Amino acid sequence: MIIVLVATTLALVVLVPVVNRMFTGELSVVGIDDRAQFLSVDAAQVKDLRKALTVTGHAPSATSLSVNDQSAPVGADGRFSVELSPVPVKVRVSARDSAGNEATREIPVEARHPGMRAVHMTALAWSSAQLREPVLQMGREGRIDAVQLDIKDESGEIGYDSGVALGRQIGATRQHYDVQAAVRQLHDAGLRVVGRVVAFRDPILARWSWNSGTRQRVVQTRDGRPWSGSYGQFAFTNYGDEDVVRYNIDLAVEAAQFGFDDILYDYVRRPEGRLDQMRTPGFTGAPEKAIVDFLARSRDEVHKRGAFVGASVFGIAADRPGPVAQDIPSMSHAVDYISPMVYPSHWGPGEYGVAQPEAQPYDITAKSVGAFVAQARAGGAQVFPWLQAFSLRRTYGAAEVKAQIEASRQSGAPSFLLWNANCRYEPGSLDAR
Repeated sequence: MIIVLVATTLALVVLVPVVNRMFTGELSVVGIDDRAQFLSVDAAQVKDLRKALTVTGHAPSATSLSVNDQSAPVGADGRFSVELSPVPVKVRVSARDSAGNEATREIPVEARHPGMRAVHMTALAWSSAQLREPVLQMGREGRIDAVQLDIKDESGEIGYDSGVALGRQIGATRQHYDVQAAVRQLHDAGLRVVGRVVAFRDPILARWSWNSGTRQRVVQTRDGRPWSGSYGQFAFTNYGDEDVVRYNIDLAVEAAQFGFDDILYDYVRRPEGRLDQMRTPGFTGAPEKAIVDFLARSRDEVHKRGAFVGASVFGIAADRPGPVAQDIPSMSHAVDYISPMVYPSHWGPGEYGVAQPEAQPYDITAKSVGAFVAQARAGGAQVFPWLQAFSLRRTYGAAEVKAQIEASRQSGAPSFLLWNANCRYEPGSLDAR
């Protein structure tokens, strides 16, 4: 909410709601006493959360001024400039003039991701020189500028020797790669590091919790058995359970502290299936709200450690959010970017009016990505889609991958991530820069 400050004849400040939208420029002030009209704050936008945020503005008649409770000098020209580190979620500027008038401006900090051209790598793949070196070579040639490296995968394994207490307790940690060495190697190569955290699909945590008597951490059937669906027993943890939520956030925070530039959540959803056939012990709210609340909490904590936050979502979530509790407009307020999995092979005939999606990679990508771009505008999130770099019923080579990239760009999403479960990529699919 943007506020306008109105000063009464007694110089008391009254907050009047005006309009609910993101602040993108200088606030106008309406007041009875013109002396109160002495504070404006410039828009706050950052692309690197590890650098200090410079807050600037104009307070020509202020005798005292503070930014996030930090005293700041005002120059002879009325301008002020203050650096804040770590980058806060919001900036609050307060000023007072010689007549005793006070004014306060509170604005959100817009964290704008610089964009990426990335490929997926599992923890095991990164440990293999045969798979790792071709990816690094693509970076040297300017074909990619980021690598998505798994932190916690679909099995529940953490790819490195994590210090998160619950991960160690349940036996989830592995030593597939040295996290500090991997991050350093990627950064030295000029590549951003995107850490993938598979959130609520976690068989290791679910099984351990069930057997140890903390069964409330596990999504269950109506008769109290572990829910499995098509994923196997102990597949999904309870997205409404505080221990589960805290575990995933702690992993994200740790990774950000190790230098990961982004945290990209996957399986940040409820399991498919009839909701009335599932139990989430201790949680009775809407799963959509639980997902958004989790992402918002995580973003705030991860931002403080200098990393961006994204969420991978089902391709159907733009027009069918219910089955997986991924409400894109709501989620767009809680993350920096949304990564829909819009693989052409995963669409049925006729989706978005495309007769044969797998045979028409440009058409289905343009239509589906465009739908996400439109919905993500609600909260200002960017869209970085997952694109198909694998073959299923049809062979997908450089032409098919390039068609998806171009369709995504034309639809307002120039950034992307390529998915190949085997972590093998054709360099010719990506243009060198």
